[in-house]
Amino acid sequence: MTPSGNLIATPARGTLMGNRGRLHDAARRIVRRVVPSYRAWVTCRLEFRGRHRPVMAPNRYTELFFLDEATALAAGHRPCGECRRPDLRRFRTAWLCGNPERRVPSDALTEAIDRELDRDRLGAERRSVTYLADLSTLPDGVFVVGMDRDEALLLWRGALIPWSPGGYGAPRPRAGDQQVIVLTPSSTVAAIAAGYEPTVHPTAGATIA
Repeated sequence: MTPSGNLIATPARGTLMGNRGRLHDAARRIVRRVVPSYRAWVTCRLEFRGRHRPVMAPNRYTELFFLDEATALAAGHRPCGECRRPDLRRFRTAWLCGNPERRVPSDALTEAIDRELDRDRLGAERRSVTYLADLSTLPDGVFVVGMDRDEALLLWRGALIPWSPGGYGAPRPRAGDQQVIVLTPSSTVAAIAAGYEPTVHPTAGATIA
């Protein structure tokens, strides 16, 4: 999965697995990008309690893979409530703190947050939603669009770092007053600003060092 939520085929290995419903057919071909009624887009650990499953099994959800959590959040996903329960608790707390205007009660089920995320990530014809923002107002861990519309840049430690399926490239200096197209859903950006720090691939730190 790319930060813009597109499905790609790549030999690169991710650090998290995700789910947005069954996107493949019996021949293991991807036949849809989203399932309209499916809102619980999660990200899971690659290993959990010794479980094993064949990829793209018939009548099962389609396994999706992400370079890191920052990528998964940009694509509209959130932590899984089973294998990543502590992360989901932290995400819920930060999301509720950062989005008071959404009027989601503190004791609401996670499904209420999923509904808000669904509104943020998919617009007309179930296409990804993006928006404009001043770069200086965005927290680290958010993805924005580069000069090339097909390029995704991670905002991290004062730099903009180009994404690829296998890792991050050389960092670029950020200009504080520039406007950018934001890929990460707006309520997730608010959660990150409120204290939820996503994990990033080790190559992000290596490119800055």
